[in-house]
Amino acid sequence: MSKAIKILLVGSHPDAVDYSKWPGLTREKLQAALDTDKNTFESLGYATELGLIQSEQTAESLLLSLLQEKPRDCILIGAGIRTDAAYQSLFERLINTVHEHAPNARICFNSGPYDSLEAVQRWAP
Repeated sequence: MSKAIKILLVGSHPDAVDYSKWPGLTREKLQAALDTDKNTFESLGYATELGLIQSEQTAESLLLSLLQEKPRDCILIGAGIRTDAAYQSLFERLINTVHEHAPNARICFNSGPYDSLEAVQRWAP
């Protein structure tokens, strides 16, 4: 039996999203997409964990604690953080946290809440 590839999906908690920035997206749709992603990854044999950010102020400490718990093979940082100009500084801090505390992990990005599997499989097939 081979070792499961460990994936960390980092994104905004559904309760912390400003949905006015994302037309057509709702809390329920985002939660369903996150749940589907986790279930899909696990059904394919990935060891998957969600790192859901409640606020910009606690994001780095959350990510740091998750990275210190165990090594990860691939870390996805979601489009809600990466593509929102208001979170540019947060995105940079998260990337630098990953770079410092998980230097061997592959980093990938999705384009929205529905293509995480494709993003991860580019780096962790």
